[in-house]
Amino acid sequence: MTAEMQIDSYLTALRLHLGPLTIAEREEIVREIGAHVRDSAEETGASIETVLARLGPAKELAAQYRDGLLIRQASRSNSPIVLLRATLRLATKGVFGILVFFLAIFGYAMGGGLVLTALIKPIFPANTGLWFDGNGHFMSSGTLFPPPGSSAHEVLGLWYIPLALTIGSLALLLTTFLIRRSLRISQHWQSKL
Repeated sequence: MTAEMQIDSYLTALRLHLGPLTIAEREEIVREIGAHVRDSAEETGASIETVLARLGPAKELAAQYRDGLLIRQASRSNSPIVLLRATLRLATKGVFGILVFFLAIFGYAMGGGLVLTALIKPIFPANTGLWFDGNGHFMSSGTLFPPPGSSAHEVLGLWYIPLALTIGSLALLLTTFLIRRSLRISQHWQSKL
């Protein structure tokens, strides 16, 4: 097999594994890798097999490009779905990614839960709010169905709605900001490596 046939075979496999990307993105990556392989072989005098072995299997290289593109897109996105997909992908890469993923889950769950309970308050006004027991100790925030004879009481009344909407919305916005910032930091680290 000639050197050009080896390069073409590798690039064909790479193109195949870059499937989810747009045609323009795929072709740009394939051109870039093809030029890199030819230049590396020419500059170092290494064989094409050696250069391709350093790049690793086409499937793994394609996965790195797909991951990088997803993280790059998510770092500019406001969509919780896109951000959660990117943090899940980042979680497979190390401790920093795992921490970012758990931050995302916690932040979105807390913010979404507060917004949801604020929307439920008009439907179940007697069972939704900020709950304290008879001794003034915090019991729960959200929807609570206290057992009969319980000394639990809700303290905010209808003020719960604007407070829960505000705090929940701020939690969602802060979580989105922190995730996007974390994804940019991870991109920066990856480019340094």
